[in-house]
Amino acid sequence: MRKAKNPDTPNYKKYGVPLYGSAWAPSVIINDSPQQLDRKPGADEVSGEGSTPSPTSPTYLVFSGGGGEGRSGIPNSLLLAEFDFASNSLSDMPVFKLGTGADLPYRMAVHPGGEGLICSLPKSCNYKMAALVWFQWDEIKTEEVHKQGLKLSEKVLTHLEDAGQQLALTFNNDGSMLAVGGEIQDGNLRVFKWPSMENVLSEAQAHSTVKDLDFSPDGKFLVSLGSGGPGRVWDLTSSTVAASLLKENDEAFGFCRFSQTNDKNQVLYITAARDRGACIVTWNTTTWKKLGSKKIVRDSISAFSVSADGKFLAVGTIQGDIVIVNSASMQVQAVVRQAHLGIVTTMRFSQDSRALVSASMDSSARVTVIKEKKKNGDCDRKGPTEDIIYLGLA
Repeated sequence: MRKAKNPDTPNYKKYGVPLYGSAWAPSVIINDSPQQLDRKPGADEVSGEGSTPSPTSPTYLVFSGGGGEGRSGIPNSLLLAEFDFASNSLSDMPVFKLGTGADLPYRMAVHPGGEGLICSLPKSCNYKMAALVWFQWDEIKTEEVHKQGLKLSEKVLTHLEDAGQQLALTFNNDGSMLAVGGEIQDGNLRVFKWPSMENVLSEAQAHSTVKDLDFSPDGKFLVSLGSGGPGRVWDLTSSTVAASLLKENDEAFGFCRFSQTNDKNQVLYITAARDRGACIVTWNTTTWKKLGSKKIVRDSISAFSVSADGKFLAVGTIQGDIVIVNSASMQVQAVVRQAHLGIVTTMRFSQDSRALVSASMDSSARVTVIKEKKKNGDCDRKGPTEDIIYLGLA
């Protein structure tokens, strides 16, 4: 088995279960006076510009994962961990764990306004059919402890009780809409107003399998990708198809993310697997034509994220590598070789674009910090960083 480089750095931890989902908890749910953790300095850091000063209080991260059905002995659960920017470190153990029994929380979407999170659970003994289940934040206060937790909500998503296994879940930027997409034999795409669950769009067999979804920053459009055929752009005002995104003959689309350029124009990025490697395709969001394509890695892309400020793109690979790309030049800026021992299953930039969380089926979680670049071009790095290859730091 391959060994991860710098496995003992404080920004890299193993939490005991295969991890499939990750997210940064909204800042509105973070305690005013959270517990401070005893941590050692050092973390993966990537040079950036315009990063804000690091806070001294920890930030919550939420992970979903487990061993699924059966008698593997690996529990299914939602986990909360803490990341401390001051010491660049993850908590050694989850600070909270909520078991989900025999139900694997395979897909997860966190409401940006702090209302809670939604999980897609496959068919199990607890749910006769695959279900979407709502969890809410639960502040835990005692004389010794003041922290955040999670609990199963009494809210029942009746419109989605028999929706089948959902492989794609996402809220729009302000949390006023929820989009979900199903797997094989479902392929349905649904968009609802949140929290009323009023139907906005319902398209049967939008794709043979809905693989990924993303809302435009202004909430007017939704892009959906399937396991075959073109990608589709949906106009949510008219609930109709606005455009089809055609693939090249040897392409297979993977992930889609909207972003904004420096001049505040919207842009769409789609990862695509090709015979000679994996690339990121850029699309104009007015004409829905391709603006360009850039090969990023030779291996298949298994996770993708775009920073909220639009400056960075990040991909995770099936070999466990993490690659950071500068969106302005589409040049690779940094590579974390063997960031994980297994496939990178999930990654998310923080809301302030200062850090990237990633996780893997090998049960590991890692945070890569985007550090401010000094005027002389040097990076303000703390601790060991020999597992990162820095490129193009002009």
